[in-house]
Amino acid sequence: MTRPKALLFDFDGVLLESEFAGNRQIADFLTQAGHPTSAADSMANFMGLSGDHFTQAIEKWVGGPVPDGFWDARAIEDARVLAEGVEAVAGAVAFVRSLPADLPRAIVSSSTTHWIATHLDHLGIRDAFGDHIYSGKEHVANGKPAPDLYRYGAKQLGVAIEDCAILEDSPVGVTGAVASGARVIGLCAGSHCGVGHDDRLRALGVTEIAHGFDEVARLLGLEPVSV
Repeated sequence: MTRPKALLFDFDGVLLESEFAGNRQIADFLTQAGHPTSAADSMANFMGLSGDHFTQAIEKWVGGPVPDGFWDARAIEDARVLAEGVEAVAGAVAFVRSLPADLPRAIVSSSTTHWIATHLDHLGIRDAFGDHIYSGKEHVANGKPAPDLYRYGAKQLGVAIEDCAILEDSPVGVTGAVASGARVIGLCAGSHCGVGHDDRLRALGVTEIAHGFDEVARLLGLEPVSV
């Protein structure tokens, strides 16, 4: 229950309720393409991945090349979601707004900065992060599950990674976060976090689990959040 010197946030599934909807769309497309996939299958195999890691996971799952039309369908869905917005994870906005002004914070996500910034605008909390929005696609050579993005974010904040706390929800993200040397809190607050999700994160080395942002605040030694 000690306050860190900086706080690093994953985005999708930590602040934004995008993981379940996104994985449901992937599952529906693959199923229609002849590769039966549930939303749970998609989350278990693809959640938190991007770039080549994501492509390779899809190919492994279907046992061949990515089905025709997959990327076009993803682009259409992403454009729709960017225009319409997605709700926040329960308690996320109140938590961000409750953070002490002198606590440095950044977003370290596999998504693009455009995706992150647009959704922060939808949620009304873009000002809480300023320019500290970092993408595994844009700011480092090796994205998650490598630890590079977390270390990059800490460096930009001017804080040693060992003095940072990271909020992560996915196994891929947790793997990189634990490897970075930071303190890691496994957040199981999103709708995509089913029964046993916390155990899956613990198996990857997470020792602190929070099922809501009130627990995050307690673990970090911050004021309780009204959510």
